[in-house]
Amino acid sequence: MTEVAGRGERAGGAGGAGGAGGAGGAGGPDPRARLFAQTAVLCAVAAVVAIAFTGLHGLLVVLTELAGLAVTAVGLWWAISRRGLLRAAGVVLAVGAPVGVVVLAYHAHALLLSLAVLVLWLAALACARSALRAARPPKPMPVRETPPPRRPVLIMNPKSGGGKVERFRLAQRAEELGAEVVLLDTSAEQDVTALARMAVADGADLLGVAGGDGTQALVAAVAAEHGLPFLVVCAGTRNHFAMDLGLDRDDPATCLDALRDGVELTVDLGRVGDRPFVNTVSFGAYAAIVQSPEYRDAKTATALDALPDLLMGTDGPHLTADAGGRRIAAPQALLVSNNPYAGGDPVNLGRRPRLDRGVLGVLGIRVDGAAQAAELALRGDRAAGVTVLSARQVTVRADEPEIPVAVDGEALLLPTPVVCSLDRGALRVRVPRDRPGADPAQQPHAPRLDWRRVARLAFARTETRA
Repeated sequence: MTEVAGRGERAGGAGGAGGAGGAGGAGGPDPRARLFAQTAVLCAVAAVVAIAFTGLHGLLVVLTELAGLAVTAVGLWWAISRRGLLRAAGVVLAVGAPVGVVVLAYHAHALLLSLAVLVLWLAALACARSALRAARPPKPMPVRETPPPRRPVLIMNPKSGGGKVERFRLAQRAEELGAEVVLLDTSAEQDVTALARMAVADGADLLGVAGGDGTQALVAAVAAEHGLPFLVVCAGTRNHFAMDLGLDRDDPATCLDALRDGVELTVDLGRVGDRPFVNTVSFGAYAAIVQSPEYRDAKTATALDALPDLLMGTDGPHLTADAGGRRIAAPQALLVSNNPYAGGDPVNLGRRPRLDRGVLGVLGIRVDGAAQAAELALRGDRAAGVTVLSARQVTVRADEPEIPVAVDGEALLLPTPVVCSLDRGALRVRVPRDRPGADPAQQPHAPRLDWRRVARLAFARTETRA
């Protein structure tokens, strides 16, 4: 087998990973990173100047807007954590605070100023993140050349993703490419792991799945156990694993191109207890909510009914997590991912640039009241109630013998303590040679914002060699 470097590694060399300098000239920052950083600083300064231009009046408007954001967060907290009149008051605050800020700015003849400051600040944030991405772009996962499979077997769920198997003619196209297709009988419970093992016993040299991430993980574990390549066909609803592999989620049929012209990636496979996972394991509020039989048909109503008791600690187990020597006490929500996500934002995690780092991503959230909800809105992942880290193993303990856990979105009950770990490099994934998201540097991700690094990039000298 021949090792082939990704595009980013061929072009970036050692400079692509080097500190704030990036991959530019000898000792200097990447010119794009420097330009983005300078634009970010310019926009930030312009926003400050726009406020200063109106003196105390403009400063009071901006402070009012920040207060409005905090009040909105408090309203949302009451809306999800309380019932009755407090919930109604929370909805009023969450809707009324932004409207009130706009009305106040208009009557204070500062609406244009507010819009200008907002646009400048958003531009500064966007350019700052672009500068950090350009300075230290993530390297794509290396691929290797392997011969195409001779006896591939694909397991397909006809109902997954609202019927994508039928809509994109996946079974017919796979058979035309020489694959054996096993269609699941959705009218009865089937053991997907047993079907995969049977395929291996019959001589399959590749296993694949057209279905959701939970089904992907079960078959992937069998492929890893036997050292066989695994094929992902993104026929599920969200297809997070496929997205992070760079596959085209809009056209699942393109995943089948790997059968005739593909390359292989080596990725990690997560374990929670003795069960595999490819994306995430959730503990706490979300894991408890998805256990409800009503959740599938009435997600919002079920969540709103359960959240007050879960968030206030009157219902559900009390958790403690140990992750890489760090202790996370009593998280209301805990997310453990197969490799870290690019963004630490608790609302928008983004994507995982790589799936072969050999570490778990860990996100824990604890909000004890309206004040912490406001802090979360203003500070994001820097808020005191948010923990973002990585670890090779995570152990979750509770005051109950078993706890609800959502594994790749599937609701389970697991005995405590629950141990999450990684089988590093356990899975060979065969993917098409051409993938729209193969280069993570070309995909949107949100590195943690560090204005000191942005300033260093903006004012660093560009050195060139003769």
